[in-house]
Amino acid sequence: MRKLIILLGFLFVTIRALPQFVPEHISNKTIYLFLDELASAKLISVNSAIKPWSKSFIAQKLVEASVHRDSLSKRQVKELDFYLKSYRPDLPVPTTLQWNEKLNIFKKQPHLATSINPFALVYKDSLFTFSIRPVYGISNYKNENGQVTHTWGGIEASGTIAGHWGIYASLRDNHETQLFALPTYLTQEMGGNYKINEGGRAGGDYSEMRGGITYEWKWGNIGLVKDHFEWGTNYHGSNIYSGRTPSFAQIRLHLHPAKWIELNYVHGWLVSEVIDTAQSYYSNGQYRAVYRQKFLAANMITIIPVKHLYFSIGNSIIYSDMGGVHPAYLIPLAFYKSIDHTLTHNIDNENSQMFIDISSYNIRYLHLYASVYVDDFSVTRINNSERHNFISRKAGFSLSNWPVKNLIYRMEYTFSNPMVYKHRVPAVTFESNKFNLGHYLSDNSKELYMELNCKPFRGTTFTVSYNIAVHGNEYAYLDGYQAEKYPILQNKSWESHSFQIGGSYEFINNGKVFISYENQDIKGFDVDGKTSQYYLDLFSPPFYQGRTNTISFGFNIGF
Repeated sequence: MRKLIILLGFLFVTIRALPQFVPEHISNKTIYLFLDELASAKLISVNSAIKPWSKSFIAQKLVEASVHRDSLSKRQVKELDFYLKSYRPDLPVPTTLQWNEKLNIFKKQPHLATSINPFALVYKDSLFTFSIRPVYGISNYKNENGQVTHTWGGIEASGTIAGHWGIYASLRDNHETQLFALPTYLTQEMGGNYKINEGGRAGGDYSEMRGGITYEWKWGNIGLVKDHFEWGTNYHGSNIYSGRTPSFAQIRLHLHPAKWIELNYVHGWLVSEVIDTAQSYYSNGQYRAVYRQKFLAANMITIIPVKHLYFSIGNSIIYSDMGGVHPAYLIPLAFYKSIDHTLTHNIDNENSQMFIDISSYNIRYLHLYASVYVDDFSVTRINNSERHNFISRKAGFSLSNWPVKNLIYRMEYTFSNPMVYKHRVPAVTFESNKFNLGHYLSDNSKELYMELNCKPFRGTTFTVSYNIAVHGNEYAYLDGYQAEKYPILQNKSWESHSFQIGGSYEFINNGKVFISYENQDIKGFDVDGKTSQYYLDLFSPPFYQGRTNTISFGFNIGF
């Protein structure tokens, strides 16, 4: 009873405090999946369609779940305590760091501490909280086609000021001996802007700088950040905004004025990589190339009619050639296609989209979800067998800890029509740095993904998965009338069958060791006057082409 009273009091203070918004990056899958597991048990409530979540939000949800620890399995209780310890700097109280850790070299300092979990140097007082953490990782891959190594290292830091302000920065350098993420590759690897064969060594190098400054109040937050975001519920790649592109600068706004509604808005400065010949020039005999400006405006309104049920609807627009940022697209609650029809009357429109996401945790242990991305839609096409709308659909479920505890089964299906995510004008494509903002398989594709997770102990996960992915004809976007007539998946250009089994152990938050075996068959097809090898080279890195048996292992501290 005493512990329960303390937890309830702690929860009361935490919920009514004003936490600062410092995001937990979307690549930290373990904490997101654990909160998803708690939501499936109906112990907490989360909006799975919008990520990232803030570190303080995660800490708050962990405290909420602590009240229900009698409903958790032994493994879940240990997971909960592990993450509560990890996110203790992000809780509004206490204002001192009274940690009894052997590796705390500042034991006599009430506000300064070193820690293993989180692996950080942390400072905290009533006004200011700051932590700095190293980042390092290595992954090794070996199969019949050779060996590939990916290494990365850097540093990240975050801080909060005066109960409202949040600041953070993350810098890491990457090296891959063979590139796994090029704009045309159909993989889920995070995109990077590579320097190829830098210094004569094989592969590519790229650096990724993320960071931002945010301000939070009781029912919302706003921030200027350079980072990734993900919209659309999924366990194997969103079909709305997947977060796979290199990070780009953006203004983010989140409003949650009532329990039953919230609004998320993003205005982003995308990287077009389209040369603006009018702005490019020669300086001292050297050509200075300048890219055309390219912007994104997007919103998502989420209605929560009953607890654990989230219905989200939104729209977005990619725009360019308007002399810079247009104030009409800074309106968070707007239908951008209608605005576009006014601003581009009698000339070419910009590139607009709509989307819907439904996520339900109403049946205990079962998460049901579906999302629809609409690139171009006409009612006249619905009953016309020779025409189609440009739509991507995804649906799936996750069954957690029932009927067997510590087992989680997931299945997800995605189907995308031709021309989804594409546009004939390079300056307004659904891309940044030429990486598709949407689903990793792009248009004219389908995928069935199945996964079984076993979590016998705290931090330990064994995963078995099977995935079938198909990409159809690779059509060129000539004009809208022709594009709507392209047959849907008439022929295959690329296909992948993958069976994977692996395990990981999270020894600290954001730190894990992992190993896996993957049997994969990736092949191209002779179609549309192109050879099978052409499509293999277009869609897959050489390392994964053909029948392969890949062993991979590594570790990371930070993502």
